[in-house]
Amino acid sequence: MQYNPANPLIVQGDRTILLEVDNPLHAEARDTIAPFAELEKSPEHIHTYRLTPLSLWNAAAAGVSADEMIAGLETYSKFPLPPNLPADLRDMVSRYGRVKLQRIDGQLRLITTDQPLIEELSRQRGVREYLGERLDAVSFAVEDLDRGVLKQGLIAVGYPAEDLAGYAQGAALAVELRETMRSGGKFVVRDYQRGAVDTFHAGGDVKGGSGVIVLPCGAGKTIVGIAALAAIKTETLILTTSTTAVEQWKREVLDKTDLDESQVATYTGDSKGIAPVTLATYQIVTYRPKKDGDFPHFGLFNQRDWGLIIYDEVHLLPAPVFRITADIQARRRLGLTATLVREDHREEDVFSLIGPKKYDVPWRVLESKGWIAEAQCHEVRLGLPPALRMEYAIAEWRDKFRLASESPTKDDLVELLLEHHNHPEDRVLVIGQYIKQLRRISERFDIPIITGSTTNSEREDLYGRFRAGAIRRLVLSKVGNFAIDLPDANVMVQVSGTFGSRQEEAQRLGRILRPKEGERPACFYTLVTRDTREMDFAHHRQLFLTEQGYSYEIVDESELSARLLAASEPAG
Repeated sequence: MQYNPANPLIVQGDRTILLEVDNPLHAEARDTIAPFAELEKSPEHIHTYRLTPLSLWNAAAAGVSADEMIAGLETYSKFPLPPNLPADLRDMVSRYGRVKLQRIDGQLRLITTDQPLIEELSRQRGVREYLGERLDAVSFAVEDLDRGVLKQGLIAVGYPAEDLAGYAQGAALAVELRETMRSGGKFVVRDYQRGAVDTFHAGGDVKGGSGVIVLPCGAGKTIVGIAALAAIKTETLILTTSTTAVEQWKREVLDKTDLDESQVATYTGDSKGIAPVTLATYQIVTYRPKKDGDFPHFGLFNQRDWGLIIYDEVHLLPAPVFRITADIQARRRLGLTATLVREDHREEDVFSLIGPKKYDVPWRVLESKGWIAEAQCHEVRLGLPPALRMEYAIAEWRDKFRLASESPTKDDLVELLLEHHNHPEDRVLVIGQYIKQLRRISERFDIPIITGSTTNSEREDLYGRFRAGAIRRLVLSKVGNFAIDLPDANVMVQVSGTFGSRQEEAQRLGRILRPKEGERPACFYTLVTRDTREMDFAHHRQLFLTEQGYSYEIVDESELSARLLAASEPAG
């Protein structure tokens, strides 16, 4: 290839990729590299991506070849690719599946066609202890219980196994999707939801049955799970983040399948039901009376002959669940998430134990087709009030972020935003990290508040009234980050967040991305105190959404206030 100054990419030998944001080909180039490159930094003009082993292996597992990746880089690169990069990329991609787990004559085996490779791997710590009898020059016997930990060991040494060992069928369950929902109206599985299920199931082939589906919040991941249940037709355990999410899943399963109440049970702190379809929280599964004691509810994984386990919001899967997941590799496993980002950096464990990414659709693609709402993102920068500047200056390092996040100047801007978004169709969520701040806002503006201490019955009542339009505003703590179904919400004001959590930013925007009637776009405001630690974390929080094609308009509080006041003045 020749030098082409019009192209937006600079591809470097250390596997970093620089992308010019202001280039006319920016969006095309971003969408081309996003499936196999990870966004690391996103300042105003140049975004930095990196080709990581895991990003390449996830792309390979999803069917993207090394040649397709190289061709994409060549198409949009200004300069010829570094001479070492195509060979390095091909080598790294080829490592996925060089060793395979297969079941032959009922025996689980680790197999490769590369004898020197298996000699090397059989001497690696974390691999050798899980290999059984040597069967021939290129294969070892493996105990079924070691299937998961062996996969963890292999990815740790840079050779992720392709698991083709198949799955236990599980107890059969007669279940069909309804054409007309119990709640009324026709039920149709969208084409991308059906595509996700078909890719995961693979017609029952050993190449299907485990993996992660990545879809935006509001795109119907629950429907994907229900359609997978109906496709596989086995007893199913569904794990999710909260009692509220459990109840929502139950409503959806009963609304959209022909299962009845006796066939769907919830296993939470409030109830311990077990049925052919059982819904449980991560919290109950990982509960233990003593810090170093046993997990009494781990037995749930073996209470019935599950043929499918669904991990909702798999990026939040608690570390203890990885332990039991390693032991149940013979069961089909479906992970659902809007982002593969884990703040504990255990993405490799998700890859090994749940499965690689099998299907994803960029957020902007679904937005362009009307499946999720168009969104406008604003980062509003405010100053600390003079009375707090000295307190911030002398505060301990760990206290500075909270002081900046809770700045009372944000409350006045919340007032302006509430006045601006006061159309009868507006549904506004104010969300934050700190309870004291949220209670202050709740009391000042007389808005109901939901926190971790709000009872489940109170939560359901407030969510129900919000959905019905009886109340049009809610204040939410972190409980609002995940798995709440408020489809009419179209405005979110984020007054504080969890340090640099990319997954939280994505989940919060997702709360307002359900498609709406009419033409009112979704508006996401994140309020950030300038010249403080909060600004540093804000940039990191926005990484994932930037990768998905969203840009934040950065605006000063004075400019936004002037706009809002001008918009409120009568014409003429």
